[in-house]
Amino acid sequence: MPDADGSASLRSTRSTCPYCGVGCGVIIDSLGERVVGVRGDPDHPANAGRLCSKGATLHLSARPDTTAQVRALHPKMRTARDAPLARCDWDTALDEVAARIADTVARHGADSVGIYASGQLLTEDYYVLNKLARALLQTNNIDTNSRLCMSSSVAGYKQTLGSDSVPCCYDDIEHADLIFAAGANPAFAHPVLFRRIEEARRHKPSQRLIVVDPRRTDSARAADLHLPIQPGTDVALFHGMLHLLIWEGRVDAGFVDTHTEGFEELKRIVRDYAPDTVARLCGVDAADLVQAAQWWGESGAVLSLYCQGLNQSSQGTAKNSALINLHLATGQIGRPGAGPLSLTGQPNAMGGREVGAMATLLAGHRDLANPVHRAEIARLWGVQAIPSRPGLAAIEMFEAAADGEVRALWIVCTNPAQSLPNQTVVRRALERAEFVIVQDAYESTATGSYADCLLPAASWGEKDGTVTNSERRISRVRRAVRPPGQARADWAIAVDVARRLEARLRPGHCTLFPYSSPEQIWNEHRETTRGRDLDITGLTYAMLEQEGPQFWPFPQGSHGGRARLFDGGVFQTTSGRARFASPQYVAVAEPTDARHSFALTTGRLRDQWHGMSRTGTVGRLCGHAPEPCVQLHEADLQLLGLEQGDLARVASRRGAIVLPAQASEELRRGQAFVAMHWGEEVFGGHGSSGAWFGINHLTLDARDLHSRQPELKHAAVRIEPARLPWHYVVFGRVGGARWLSLQRSLRAHFATFDYCACVPIWAGDDADGALLLRAAAARPPDPARLEAIEAQFGLDGSDALRYDDARRAVRRRVRIDGARMIGAALAGDRATLRAEAWLREWFDSGMPLQLTPSQLLSSRRPATAQPSRGRVVCSCTSVGEQQICDFLQHFSGAEPESALREVLRCGTECGSCQPELARIAASIKRSL
Repeated sequence: MPDADGSASLRSTRSTCPYCGVGCGVIIDSLGERVVGVRGDPDHPANAGRLCSKGATLHLSARPDTTAQVRALHPKMRTARDAPLARCDWDTALDEVAARIADTVARHGADSVGIYASGQLLTEDYYVLNKLARALLQTNNIDTNSRLCMSSSVAGYKQTLGSDSVPCCYDDIEHADLIFAAGANPAFAHPVLFRRIEEARRHKPSQRLIVVDPRRTDSARAADLHLPIQPGTDVALFHGMLHLLIWEGRVDAGFVDTHTEGFEELKRIVRDYAPDTVARLCGVDAADLVQAAQWWGESGAVLSLYCQGLNQSSQGTAKNSALINLHLATGQIGRPGAGPLSLTGQPNAMGGREVGAMATLLAGHRDLANPVHRAEIARLWGVQAIPSRPGLAAIEMFEAAADGEVRALWIVCTNPAQSLPNQTVVRRALERAEFVIVQDAYESTATGSYADCLLPAASWGEKDGTVTNSERRISRVRRAVRPPGQARADWAIAVDVARRLEARLRPGHCTLFPYSSPEQIWNEHRETTRGRDLDITGLTYAMLEQEGPQFWPFPQGSHGGRARLFDGGVFQTTSGRARFASPQYVAVAEPTDARHSFALTTGRLRDQWHGMSRTGTVGRLCGHAPEPCVQLHEADLQLLGLEQGDLARVASRRGAIVLPAQASEELRRGQAFVAMHWGEEVFGGHGSSGAWFGINHLTLDARDLHSRQPELKHAAVRIEPARLPWHYVVFGRVGGARWLSLQRSLRAHFATFDYCACVPIWAGDDADGALLLRAAAARPPDPARLEAIEAQFGLDGSDALRYDDARRAVRRRVRIDGARMIGAALAGDRATLRAEAWLREWFDSGMPLQLTPSQLLSSRRPATAQPSRGRVVCSCTSVGEQQICDFLQHFSGAEPESALREVLRCGTECGSCQPELARIAASIKRSL
């Protein structure tokens, strides 16, 4: 609202962070229709004012110059399949979408259409899309990218507890005597939750932390016990722990006899999982296994936290159920500090499960295979029936499209051309489908390039609705500003398509979609939960507004939601008893062999999220891990003949990519790790490397029989030197957010090289965009091509210092303005790039430096050059690893981490870097 003088006044709006499933509350500061800041909401129970590095920079991803570069602002369509997308009005786009879907249904049946949605949608968005598919189109072909992250958790809860009901809450962190984190790295993936664990351990020194992870992550380093199991051996580990608990008499016989069933069958199975056997299978010390079981058995309250390491597996349901078995056998459920708490990876993966927007589910936690449940939803929705034929889950949907069975794909708020495994099949599906609708806030995604119709959607800060976090707590999402351009809320887009489809598919009937606000959708969703385990009939928008986030269930007439479930020992099964699952350990779907001898796993970076469509636009978030790489044990690097930074070819049975190699202390021999975030938006490369599809060009599409979740955590790969002798690096300041459009334009040059990365770098000021292009090739390209690239960095003018040696294909370009570097380009063999380190340090610092032309073009570091900051550790204050090490080398006090915060200011803002600061401090202390 403008002030009396016509200027805009600062406005604050409470909302929810759009990243991980912690569900942090945020306060959005806006001026007019512009987001200018974000703060943690001190009154939100999930975070009490804390934010991680990603949440704390949300406002930087919403700047007008950034929005103009990457956001989808107008509807667009193709006039022909090989024509470019062209702007059109909303009516034209929506009419065409409805006509093409209706025509596809008429010609090929309802199951020839597939809707693929996202855990980033609001519950109201999800609800409309789900109803559109099942009630109107009469197909169950609706699934979401939550299939990739949480469907094994759903199946595990249902298999053991009888319903998809998370029994714990975040407050249990403070009550627990033992926190058991398996297949999770909360220090990176859920930083705010990890801050809470750190704080709980400070206040309760007796609390123990066990971390089960093949890698020695920052979470594992903070643990009292790290179990570095071989990838995929979780079931064997949990069975081995239960074997010991039974042997040592630490089973809660009273709870088992009164509240469970199936324990005798499980006992017969775990009898074979003796410590020595499990130690051999899992690759851990038998003494550590015994220690873990002992701590579990003697703890008054055990809270387990688990995430994608358990879920993303062809044995994901078995892993989840085997862990829950431990809780049931020891009575560690239904009371403060005790229970299995799955951590969702997306802000509203829970909401999607609640409305049934997955191929295997129905609204209100109902089962599609149950005819009574189908009849209940049909009655609630006012249709004759819900189709009984099982829907296609994520991978099956794209396989069917690749085979020509699914003809139309509607993709909402997700990027399958990067995130799904076995990208060769996914790309074939997107190419073969007759009509691809992409509904997204971002036009720049890899999937967007396959769209026949692009529908611009509202994003964070621009829409209203609700989300449910990992602890079943429902929060309001509120609009602070209008969506940019012609972008609209996802639910509103779906409603307009649905009404147009109704005119074609059920003329003369009353609309099934009478909604004009998200609250109307919420109220209808609420009715689908009446009498169910997640009953929220006592919740209203008004209550959420007045009293803040609430747990479900919250049935009508109750005075509040329930923070913990099953406290009376009654479960959502027919008998009311929890069921012990009895899975056998099965080896990974794709074991290593002589030709593919490395076990590849994937995971998250601390400062990035998913495909980087949002976080990748914030230079500050690119300092901690500025470029993708394949991490290996140092001994494996030496064995392969690789040095730090050398390019390596990583090949699975599905494809190959080229990446810089990096030594890592986190990994064992024979293991490799690549972050999941990087895709073709920033990578290219042809020739020997093949086209770049991101790491999921290599991952396996084997899937869990029960959850249909794919195996994204393990693939067998071959690694060898890439043998690309010619190297090229160019970087420069390009001003504001212009680097985003420059990055896109540079993609036209990617095919020139066998390897190419084009990534943002933080040059000390988010308002001053900077970009780095790194490339390599078997032979030098045409110099004219390099001149064209350098021209886009402003390195082609007469004010750029130049050096060329055509015979050796060596070239140098350095441009300075006064004494401040604007950019540089270096080309030749690896030795010619030695100058990059000190030139980048000078460039990053922005400090003036007086050098002669010969010094600028030399590989030798000048004595007057800027001291190295090193790799960025604290993104908030731009403090580097070398700065931290230099400080600690000369520090003699008792509390180095406190001194770092006081002197260098690192770790004083979002706190995401605190585990790494502790690790560096401990390493320096050992070396002194």
